[in-house]
Amino acid sequence: MTKTYPDLMLYIGGFWRKTVDTQPVLNPADETVIGAVPVATRADLDDALDAAAKGFDVWRKTSPAKRAEIILRASQLMRKRIDEIAHAITLEHGKPLAQARLEVIRGCEFFEWDAAEGQRTYGRVIPSEPGIKYIVHHQPIGTVAAFSPWNFPMSQPSRKIAGALAAGCSIILKAAEETPAGAFHIARAFHDAGLPAGVFNLVFGVPADISGYLIPQSQVRLVAFTGSTAVGKHLTEMAARHMTPVLMELGGHAPVIVCDDVDPVAAAIASAVRKARNSGQVCTSPTRFYVQERIYEAFTKAFAETARAITVGNGLDAVTQMGPVANHRRIEALEALTADARAKGARVLTGGERLGNRGYFFPVTTISDLPDDARAMREEPFGPMALINPVGSVEEAIEKANALPFGLAAYAFTHNARTADQLAEGIEAGNFSINTLEASVPETPFGGVKESGYGREGGLEGLAQYTVIKNVSHRMTIA
Repeated sequence: MTKTYPDLMLYIGGFWRKTVDTQPVLNPADETVIGAVPVATRADLDDALDAAAKGFDVWRKTSPAKRAEIILRASQLMRKRIDEIAHAITLEHGKPLAQARLEVIRGCEFFEWDAAEGQRTYGRVIPSEPGIKYIVHHQPIGTVAAFSPWNFPMSQPSRKIAGALAAGCSIILKAAEETPAGAFHIARAFHDAGLPAGVFNLVFGVPADISGYLIPQSQVRLVAFTGSTAVGKHLTEMAARHMTPVLMELGGHAPVIVCDDVDPVAAAIASAVRKARNSGQVCTSPTRFYVQERIYEAFTKAFAETARAITVGNGLDAVTQMGPVANHRRIEALEALTADARAKGARVLTGGERLGNRGYFFPVTTISDLPDDARAMREEPFGPMALINPVGSVEEAIEKANALPFGLAAYAFTHNARTADQLAEGIEAGNFSINTLEASVPETPFGGVKESGYGREGGLEGLAQYTVIKNVSHRMTIA
């Protein structure tokens, strides 16, 4: 088993392909070049479209049980290769090796759940008068153009590939150029598992060029995207011109309501540890904390103490609890948000400045007592930044939580059943978790409301996104 960074290639029509043009892949821990990602040409994209059309014709006619067998075989290969895949992810992303391993497992769980559920895309017979039957079928939608982000190199592509393949679709995935190894290893596993040629195609390149070329093509029947709200709106507009449906999982700015019936120290420790996961570069990362006044000081103090103690460093170092952020742009954005908050009278309790001058390291930054007009309260930090404010009541917390145009994930800590019900009813988010900071698992639907997108990934609802509904009316005799 090798633990070197892979020799990246495109995967089109069942074959690996190199390109003349490439882009460097950087290690964010030391800013060194670790690999080269191939840049697809128009000819490569045309070949991918043709291959996907041919692959779909084969895959849609493949039995759900056979599809599941191949998907599960690929997942088993990824589990066997977990050390190799996780090492590559840590090199390109920076996250601690233990977190990279968990991400590989999570990606495999998406494949395994969807493979099983894909065998249960049941239709139904609608009762009618004698001599006629109305039969509802769920059929694969066709070729999917999917776009996955850099923050989860393995699990984000897995969600889209799993849903598409389990439903019987073919897919062209444009994975992130910054962190391409996860998707590359997925393609390698499916190639080795015997997936028919053209069912899964992997390309890299200039994002705007690839999306601008693929989305208008008649072969593309669904666009699946995870990323920023601004880009999601642009791709949705592009798809709408061709009446192509979209699945959009967009940005968030997750609120956390901490009620005064819980242990503030326990809630703070759990929150600070989760805030550091993936260096806060998670669309569901807990960010805006609204803490009831009676426990506000205790929560804030415990949060800051925990944040201050988190070890930041190279993800390959066993003692590292949080790796670097993605690039220098993230550091500049986080420093600007911190400066704005400080200028508006907020208290910066931990962090706020880059660590060292080599590698993109930024500490967990705890800021309290922010005014509502602070930029960080309105713009998603997408980094290890926590914003903590006091509230006088649950009603006030709900109002503030819902004040932004985002609605992807939200959280609360309470042991009061009535309060929990009040929060569940009042919070505007696609995913709401109580006494846990886990936003989704493979068997549950995941997605946002408002400007956080629409459609769902995961669960029955997620698999349904990759199907179309056909009603067949069958009269036994000619009327």
